[in-house]
Amino acid sequence: MSRSRKNKVNAEELWEQTFSAVDHAPLLGRLGVDIERDGLKLALTHRSFANEHGHLPNNERLEFVGDAVLGLSVATKLFELYPSRPESDLSPMRASIVSRYGLADIAREIDLGRHVLIGKGEELTGGRDKESILADTTEALLGAIYLQHGFETARDVILKLFDEKLRTATVSKKHHDWKTDLQVRLAELKLPVAEYVSEAEGPEHNQTFTAQALVAGVSRGTGIGPNKKLAEQEAAHQAVLYLRDHAAEAVRGNA
Repeated sequence: MSRSRKNKVNAEELWEQTFSAVDHAPLLGRLGVDIERDGLKLALTHRSFANEHGHLPNNERLEFVGDAVLGLSVATKLFELYPSRPESDLSPMRASIVSRYGLADIAREIDLGRHVLIGKGEELTGGRDKESILADTTEALLGAIYLQHGFETARDVILKLFDEKLRTATVSKKHHDWKTDLQVRLAELKLPVAEYVSEAEGPEHNQTFTAQALVAGVSRGTGIGPNKKLAEQEAAHQAVLYLRDHAAEAVRGNA
């Protein structure tokens, strides 16, 4: 057997071993649908894992399909739930629900992070809780469900997972995805990705969280909320507002 063939076999064996090391039955139970083994393994494989092991297949193609199924399912349900709302309301409602923030929220509810196959670098930097990885993997799972079971089953899974978000959808700033807005603005300014640090105070059943949005290691926004997620959103909001008036200062500070 040639060296390249042997390496490929070893990588595929490691892929299978890593996938098998976690019991995925709880995840399938939360989804409420079975996904055949190869489809599930592919849906859970982030490119960081694939690239570290001889460029194995990754979940990006499934993510592409899942994004389309998700968008249509959510748009149709919003159309049904809010018959008097104009398109100018429905579009931002849909965008909020299917945003990276909204998808990562669902991923955390189903404890998806522990099931994702990620590379060592991502593992060391908290990749299992990164919103981009959680959101993309959620879409990949939906793509796998669609390809195996068809649109109706995939739609039913989506409507179950997103039921609360669909029924509480709003165009208000309360549910705006400020973390995504901040990342877009930082990319425009060629600044590094924002990092978040948070701390909790109070008894476990009634905690208050304070979060800082760090840009190049400097706090540019502070948020307070009843949970880490909302505190980080408010911190990102404050950072966006800061950058509107002090972009040049932030860029100089990173020089």
